[in-house]
Amino acid sequence: MIAELVAWFGVDSVYELIWIGIGLSGQVLFSTRFILQWIASERARRSVIPVAFWYFSLGGGLTLLAYAIHRRDPVFMLGQSLGLLIYLRNLWLIHRVAGRNV
Repeated sequence: MIAELVAWFGVDSVYELIWIGIGLSGQVLFSTRFILQWIASERARRSVIPVAFWYFSLGGGLTLLAYAIHRRDPVFMLGQSLGLLIYLRNLWLIHRVAGRNV
């Protein structure tokens, strides 16, 4: 079965197949943030961005950056790096404000 997966994904080793799994996992994390945002907005009946959105963005972005580095794709690396700065900044702002309200 592993040989079929290696062939289907067009890679030449189980090692590369594992990296495909890492890349897909990052994409799933990254995509989940939109589902969370959609559900939160539907429940609030207005546009809402829950804190979990930023954590899924960070997790997905880090995982996809690792995959991009492995693939040696500078365009993908740059895109994920910039996003990570934005996600971290938003989380920092959220927690800074939450700390003042305690």
